[in-house]
Amino acid sequence: MKIRKELWFGFTLMAAILLVTVLFMPWSNMTNGHLGLLMLSLVVVAIMLGFPTAFTLMGMGVFFAWLAYRSGNPDLAVRQTLDLMVQRAYSVMSNDVLISIPLFVFMGYLVERANLIAKLFRALELALARLPGALAVATLVTCAIFATATGIVGAVVTLMGLLAFPAMLKSGYDIRLSAGVITAGGCLGILIPPSVLLIVYGATAGVSVVQLYAGAFFPGIMLAGLYIAYVIIVAKWKPHLAPPLPMEERHIDLPPANEKIREAISHRVLPGLIGALKGSRNLGISSGTIAKQGFIALLPALTLVLFLGLTWHMATKPVVKAETAGLMEMGGGIAEESVEAAPGGLQEPEEEGLAEPKEEDGDLKEPPAEGDLKEPPAARELPGSVKDAPAAKAEAAPVKPAAIAVPPAPTAGDTTPGSAGGITVEAAERLPIPIWYWIVFGVSIASAIGFYAIFTFVRLEVFKMLLGSFFPLALMILAVLGSIVFGFATPTEAAAIGSAGGFILAAAYRQLNFAVVKESVFLTAKTSAMVCWLFVGSSIFSAAFALLGGQDLVEKWVLSLNMTPLQFMLLSQFIIFILGWPLEWTEIIVIFMPIFIPLLPHFGVDPLFFGLLVALNLQTAFLSPPVAMAAFYLKGVSPPHVTLNQIFAGMMPFMAIQVFALALLYIFPGIGMWLPGVLYGN
Repeated sequence: MKIRKELWFGFTLMAAILLVTVLFMPWSNMTNGHLGLLMLSLVVVAIMLGFPTAFTLMGMGVFFAWLAYRSGNPDLAVRQTLDLMVQRAYSVMSNDVLISIPLFVFMGYLVERANLIAKLFRALELALARLPGALAVATLVTCAIFATATGIVGAVVTLMGLLAFPAMLKSGYDIRLSAGVITAGGCLGILIPPSVLLIVYGATAGVSVVQLYAGAFFPGIMLAGLYIAYVIIVAKWKPHLAPPLPMEERHIDLPPANEKIREAISHRVLPGLIGALKGSRNLGISSGTIAKQGFIALLPALTLVLFLGLTWHMATKPVVKAETAGLMEMGGGIAEESVEAAPGGLQEPEEEGLAEPKEEDGDLKEPPAEGDLKEPPAARELPGSVKDAPAAKAEAAPVKPAAIAVPPAPTAGDTTPGSAGGITVEAAERLPIPIWYWIVFGVSIASAIGFYAIFTFVRLEVFKMLLGSFFPLALMILAVLGSIVFGFATPTEAAAIGSAGGFILAAAYRQLNFAVVKESVFLTAKTSAMVCWLFVGSSIFSAAFALLGGQDLVEKWVLSLNMTPLQFMLLSQFIIFILGWPLEWTEIIVIFMPIFIPLLPHFGVDPLFFGLLVALNLQTAFLSPPVAMAAFYLKGVSPPHVTLNQIFAGMMPFMAIQVFALALLYIFPGIGMWLPGVLYGN
């Protein structure tokens, strides 16, 4: 029986791991730390053999935890191991961040079944028809949008393999380029928020998921942009690999009314509609139809006006300055002067701490009238004021602070210059319009004029198709991500908003029925159970690894190398890159991140930045053989003549692009850290 190449690769890698373990493990002088390393290598080999990841982690963790406890107290080893299992499982169940995973997954399955992607792909295909490699670019854009809405790699690759792969092959696209575009574009969902990977990393490393989402936004866009740039360059350089879209594929049937206007008046939208409105009786078109088409045509202009208005408002927003020079710190200022001027009044204690009040004939004496504290006009007394307070025994009534005069707050909307309760409020005058706004204004107006100059009735139909597919999905994505990034909602609350948006989209496109909801709920429960058990197994495994001292052994070894932060980052990312070949991202996150995270403070690496690098690096986990799941997803829906080796060959250039993007992110960390810094002050 002939063994396939990917199986040979897997067996060779397993043999290499076992050989290194056998040769370098000190069998005659085994310590608990070495048992931890042995557990780590056995887990990797067991997962590569096909054992379920979650239960492999749990089984190995329980067994080696028992060994660790047995070395200390054999009588309590079983009980301590069972206690560890319960405590770790409970800690996972009480993690609120994980609630967002089933909600985001449910949103993805609903959007997948709303039949949006076919319309979106067709609209983008027509909108980008003049661009080199239009079909491949449309596929990448559709994958990025769909990946943002779902985050499920298998769903994106499978669906685009059914929609885009046959269309590209029919248009004469190269098989390898087409396969690479679909597999690379489908994997964007593990990086672009809302990403399940980022939630899992945040829960594992103790990093804010909100900040991870903000940080991964621009790296995700950068990676998608690099993919698109590569496709355009290849299509321009070698047109036979990505021929332009045939003219018959670009044909769009116009509505009868628009067809009449185009033939009788103009093929451009605005002149045609204005002319038709004047002579609507001659063309037999109702004014309502013309007004409806005109409203749709003017939507880009209305959006531009709204954008310019908001930009002007933010650019000229007045800065309200409140001068508080007349206000004194509590306990000082005017009150202090009054107290000091009063003979026999309250004095600052000379000793540290609170001293007992001195008794004079057993009573606390009121200060003389001439030194008494005066109440300011219209001031309010706080409870405990000394004004008109009767004398009392020292044992019965401790000294109470003097009354604090609270000035009346200025009324809302008062922008009149002057003093209000000691606070000087300056006039709220708008700032002068900056020069950059006029530049933006001029460029926007020129772009709008150019847009409407080439805005034909054919392009109007394409715009309608985008309105029906792209914009609803974009609004839902903006609602989910915007509410998270700008602090309006937690990831869990935003996931609930996304699930509700998935319901609305499915209902709007008449795809919401009992069968769809049932299947979505079943798949969501299946995926969530997998993630839940994976976290439980990972938690038990990490605890056993720490008990055995494996973490300390790894730390001592890494620190003994005296590496610089750059060398440590290169080593860690190289290890993750290599691990992406035999393992999936879930195993890498839950097994190896607890090993790397404790080392970050020593090298001065921000866990947030490290997480962004890991998320970008783990794109390779779906594109690297022999466990390149994206390749197997695509192979399952490909025509019979497409081989797995062709799909693997098509993924290689996109893996190189991922490595280049990883280098860019490390050299220019602001790509990922700028937005969290602006929003959250990191």
